[in-house]
Amino acid sequence: MYTYEYPRPALTVDCVIFGWDDAQEMLKVLLIQRAHEPFKDFWAFPGGFVDMDETIETAARRELEEETGMQNVFMEQLYTFGEPNRDPRGRVVSVAYFALVNLSSHQVLAASDAKATEWFDIHALPPLAFDHAQIFEVAWQRLKNKVRYQPIGFELLPETFTLSQIQTLYERVLGVELDKRNFRRKILKTNLLKPLEKFQENVAHRAARLYQFDKEQYEALQVKGFMFELL
Repeated sequence: MYTYEYPRPALTVDCVIFGWDDAQEMLKVLLIQRAHEPFKDFWAFPGGFVDMDETIETAARRELEEETGMQNVFMEQLYTFGEPNRDPRGRVVSVAYFALVNLSSHQVLAASDAKATEWFDIHALPPLAFDHAQIFEVAWQRLKNKVRYQPIGFELLPETFTLSQIQTLYERVLGVELDKRNFRRKILKTNLLKPLEKFQENVAHRAARLYQFDKEQYEALQVKGFMFELL
């Protein structure tokens, strides 16, 4: 039987899940409170060790479901974090994954080794375990870059929305105030939005028209290649 001469680091996954809160018009991130050492009671991203018989992506989906109950979430690989002293248990390399969801579409419930599960305002995070503050910064920068070349509202917004709601989303992500007329002209020019014969209900102000994303048009534009630049 062949044996390796060199020590082998452990492999883990971490899941950074950004969620849009329609009610508060706020971008949040999902954290779990650790039930065990190391960093017991600290907040961290859902994640854990990769089993020997599963792929890294399978491990990420399993850990996310085990610790938060979330299923059927599209995740993309974010980055690999491998500083030698990032985990006090030993040499551990983590592959982080990244996802965008709408809070109303996903119920979360603490399970497995998670003491609690909670959505936090991205601008008011608690102290994080391990190197998860660094992981958050990399994920946050990825999201701010992503907003410039991909319509992130597909994942973050509800199925139908107003132009004001999508503008608010982009302002929260980019951290700037966008000119209303200019933003609407540019977003409508992309032909990615389908106007509906429906309007807001139960609002004190004048009801605004509802829109939804045209997924077929977006997929066609992806093949051709385009920049989704709204600034």
